[in-house]
Amino acid sequence: MAGRTVKKDGSSWYFVLTVGKKENGKQKQIKRRGFKTKQEAIKAMNELEHSINQGTYVKPSKILYKEYLERWLEDRQTRVKKQTLETYTWLVNKHIIPALGNVELSKLNAMMIQQLLTKLTKDQSLSDENIQKVYTLINASLKQAERWGLIPKNPAFLVDRPKATKKQVKVWDVPEVTSFLEHAKGSRYYIAFLLAVTTGMRQGEILALQWKDIDFENGFLRVTQILSHDGKEILPYTKTKSGTRTIDLPDETIAELKKHKVRIAKEKLAAGPNLYTDLDLVVCSEIGTPTNAGNIRRAFNTAIEKANVSKIRFHDLRHTHATLLLKQGANPKIVAERLGHADTRITLDTYSHLLPSMQKETAKQFGRMLFGGTNSNNNSIENAK
Repeated sequence: MAGRTVKKDGSSWYFVLTVGKKENGKQKQIKRRGFKTKQEAIKAMNELEHSINQGTYVKPSKILYKEYLERWLEDRQTRVKKQTLETYTWLVNKHIIPALGNVELSKLNAMMIQQLLTKLTKDQSLSDENIQKVYTLINASLKQAERWGLIPKNPAFLVDRPKATKKQVKVWDVPEVTSFLEHAKGSRYYIAFLLAVTTGMRQGEILALQWKDIDFENGFLRVTQILSHDGKEILPYTKTKSGTRTIDLPDETIAELKKHKVRIAKEKLAAGPNLYTDLDLVVCSEIGTPTNAGNIRRAFNTAIEKANVSKIRFHDLRHTHATLLLKQGANPKIVAERLGHADTRITLDTYSHLLPSMQKETAKQFGRMLFGGTNSNNNSIENAK
């Protein structure tokens, strides 16, 4: 009969299972730590003992978790899109490996994983969504390690997925938008700001927009590609099926695009064919190459300071576009199509904070339609008395 011990160590539980003797006569034991409750430790011990008895026990690997993660990421290259892999690699190298990389794969436990997630939450070094991604990466990598027979069980299975607190989006009202655009007019990137406000396009979509995708005669543009996070590649747009879309433009935006095209043509002529890289980009450097996202951010913040408006992110221009449309009474389906949302529910969920005021205004408009102006409605009530 194997020796079985279950004990508490601080706030967690561990077990020791004796499974025979070594060649020197000493007891051969297997120890596992990091269980939240005594019941979890007993259950894991029972499963281990059963696998040993059935001959399916996998001897823990001595490989470090960081070495395993490198191999696991290589395997991901053929399974996910390039931009997704970039995000995975960044989270692994920046946040997972520094905390857990030097732990042996077989010794990684639930408490270590929980401590990392707790620290990330307290430090606020990542958004809630990215902390969830950290958990997903750890869980997926260890699940694969279990399938490959490198560990007997995935310890992340015992850790709850972090919750994401939904943050209310920050947007500008019409006076703030007009003030910002007025003070941004001297910027090289004014056209990028204008496109974000009047189309709701993502930054990567704007920086990958080409002149061939703009129909000046009919007043619309096509979103077909996106600039990679590192700014080195223009990639076909495969974020969602709805991501590739057509967006109608205000006349004012068309007029500014025509002015901007003249400016780009002059820069191309001044640089000459030997220096200018013609990628047909609408927003580009003075020699035609893709625009650095850092330059956009700095110019954006400078214009905000000049305009003395509330500070928001470039991405919030997209939220501003959607918010102004919804407040104007635009059909949520049309707003979803302009933003490239796969489902109208995403749009309504993102901007749900607007719904109460929109409903109140809708009720007032409906009342005016049926009963006329406010005064006539009040008179009707007085007459009824």
